[in-house]
Amino acid sequence: MEQVKWGEDMQRWVIAFVLLAGIIAQAQADMRTEQISQLSVEYLKGEGRVNGVRLAYRPLEFHFTTLPLLGDANMYLEASTNFWQYGQPSQYQTNVALALSPVLKKQFANWYGKPVFWEFGIGVSMLTKREFAGKDLGSHFQFEDRLGLLIELDGQNKKMLAVRYMHYSNAGLSSRNPGMDFLNIAYSWRF
Repeated sequence: MEQVKWGEDMQRWVIAFVLLAGIIAQAQADMRTEQISQLSVEYLKGEGRVNGVRLAYRPLEFHFTTLPLLGDANMYLEASTNFWQYGQPSQYQTNVALALSPVLKKQFANWYGKPVFWEFGIGVSMLTKREFAGKDLGSHFQFEDRLGLLIELDGQNKKMLAVRYMHYSNAGLSSRNPGMDFLNIAYSWRF
């Protein structure tokens, strides 16, 4: 029974990946790539007594002028390290997650003359500990999902402030999949 569920989940992921690859391939004709070298420092607040810090690096950003359904949008690649802790100060439990994510970003408004964006991404991550914060996460392998709002602080895409919801889950690849949820605030700068 578990193999059938795993097969159905894998089939959904393969279909989603093929659709995303098709959309990107269709939009490549109107795409330009920019080396951005952007760093992000983030504070994470998880469930209960879970909190942490996230450090992220974005080396590339792709700009699409005719992305299907979105039109003018950007996609950036991000590599990150997450440091999570749980519990009382004298008995902290820690976990580290390494992640790689493609993230779509689109401007939808201006606020006091500053561009405001939404972002959405699904990436992959590896945890150092499968058991954390009283949960068996089912696997060291997790997907890193995000939904966020960003605002440019300088109008030149050099300094940004973001608020994000992030979810880590093995997407049903294991019979145990409680997931971890975080709200975070991030400051990023381009150099």
